Amino acid sequence: MNSTSAEKFDTSRASEYARQSRIALAGYDACHDLAACMLAASLGSRPANILVVGAGGTAQEIIAMAALEPQWHFTAVDPSVPMLETATAQLQANDLLHRTQVHLGHVEDLPAAASFDAATLIGVLHHLNGDEPKRQILQAIQARLKPGAPLIVAGNHYAYASQPLMLQAWGQRWRQQGVSAEEVKAKLGKILQGADPPHSEAAVQALLHEAGFGEATRFFSSLFWGAWLACKTPS
Repeated sequence: MNSTSAEKFDTSRASEYARQSRIALAGYDACHDLAACMLAASLGSRPANILVVGAGGTAQEIIAMAALEPQWHFTAVDPSVPMLETATAQLQANDLLHRTQVHLGHVEDLPAAASFDAATLIGVLHHLNGDEPKRQILQAIQARLKPGAPLIVAGNHYAYASQPLMLQAWGQRWRQQGVSAEEVKAKLGKILQGADPPHSEAAVQALLHEAGFGEATRFFSSLFWGAWLACKTPS
């Protein structure tokens, strides 16, 4: 997440993130659980160091991975102070701070010589405006992964206005959770103006390929959201 994107995640948004994200993404916990399963299937039950980019908020990816693989350790990176504070509180509540290094900042701030066994980038790409920032964050992650290491990428991947039926269904999802019609309208307006997702699954694949990753395998989908695993191309 770049500085401009991080500014969106202020104290108010961080405090409501856990509830809001679970409404906005039907299957939020399932996606994180399956991400952990996909990495475990790729790496096997062995010690591993995992880079978690955009870890702020719930820290759910770390919680899910740590429960499945007790020998894994994590480096959590996020540029938003409120979001990282919220995540740190969740890690502390789950007794995971001793297995996690928490870094306020960006992937590029980590040592270039860092060498991780795997990485996750969940709920980040669609908050970056334009393709170049998306490529940059993927390239920064790729440079810090071991050859052949897996990356989980998850996020929205349609131009919202191109999928009017799904956009309406997304609004119904909020209404299903008791949100008023006026609030739903406001949220639909906000999502149309406040994010820039890749416009297709093919666009996600292209970004990954350009950053030095192989063919991605999709393992989860929910309306606009998709989740994939791709591995760093051996050098």
